[in-house]
Amino acid sequence: MYTTPLNAFHRDRNARLVEFAGWEMPVVYTGIIEEHNYTRQHGSVFDVSHMGRVEFRGPDAGRLLERLNTRNIGQAKPGMCRYSHICKDDGGILDDVIVSCFEDHFLVVCNASNREKLLGWWQQQRGGFDVEITDRTFETAMVAIQGPEALETMGRLLPFPIDDLKRYRFKTGNIVGADYFVARSGYTGEDGVEIIMPAAFALPAVQMLISQSAGLERPIKPAGLGARDTLRLEAGMPLYGHELTEDWDSITGGQEWAVDLTKEFIGSAVLKRIKAEGPRRKVTGFELEGKRIARQGAPILQNGQAVGVITSGTQSPTLGKNIAMGLLATPLAVPGTKVEIDIRGTKTPATVVPLPFYKLGT
Repeated sequence: MYTTPLNAFHRDRNARLVEFAGWEMPVVYTGIIEEHNYTRQHGSVFDVSHMGRVEFRGPDAGRLLERLNTRNIGQAKPGMCRYSHICKDDGGILDDVIVSCFEDHFLVVCNASNREKLLGWWQQQRGGFDVEITDRTFETAMVAIQGPEALETMGRLLPFPIDDLKRYRFKTGNIVGADYFVARSGYTGEDGVEIIMPAAFALPAVQMLISQSAGLERPIKPAGLGARDTLRLEAGMPLYGHELTEDWDSITGGQEWAVDLTKEFIGSAVLKRIKAEGPRRKVTGFELEGKRIARQGAPILQNGQAVGVITSGTQSPTLGKNIAMGLLATPLAVPGTKVEIDIRGTKTPATVVPLPFYKLGT
């Protein structure tokens, strides 16, 4: 099992460590609800070093990424990041990624569970493209600082301003000869940044962040994967293996905005057909009655007939409601539609609601 460069940090703070996608990761430090609420109200730091970080270099890097990705990568300018999907020929989703464009290369951040699969897929698709693909995951670290106070606090701690940094843009810096990367992106529904740095810098950098933010009377606190999941679910953000899988396409997964059907890419022919015909199912939001939480795999019923399946569910700390996302027959995926969710044999009433459940500033 792999460990991140911040493993000692997690252990010093008595985090509960679990195996996640082959990595030992902190699921919680003090409490999921406490960490969730602190992120919504102030700012938290998440260790996301388990995510893959892979460089594409060479004269054909942009052309290859254009073929691999659902988004238009070729139009990206240096300093831009683009969320995208990577699909199979049948439209099934291999992963959702963020592609960042540098002056002389591209950086692709992928999910930990899909890194090795993608490395093999990319090499298979490289063909005659003049591209060098290099996995930088184990020589770097990645952290996310998220929350309403995160951007201002980090702007006072970093050596360059970030208040002018637009969403899905990044800046780079150098300290004692080591390059680092700061992007205005994240996975919580809050504002903030994600930082990639050399692995050796991660522990002192996060320790300094914790110490100096406390000195500013705006303490950044650590949060684990548990809060990261409840935060992303409130924000209606898909999680690979739940809302996104190889079993269905990006449009069915509710991510049509991340697909550019004006260009050709692997899987584009299938997605164009699905767009023209309309998807048979769609990822949809639900609010549940009562105290039971819907978990992945729970059947969605209407008039006793199966009409879908839950992909993620939780009790929302911010909203005080039980919420879920699920794959639902398209004719029923209309806000206000009443369904039942079979939670271990108990039929629980639920209502279709728009996504996201939570929006920044609410």
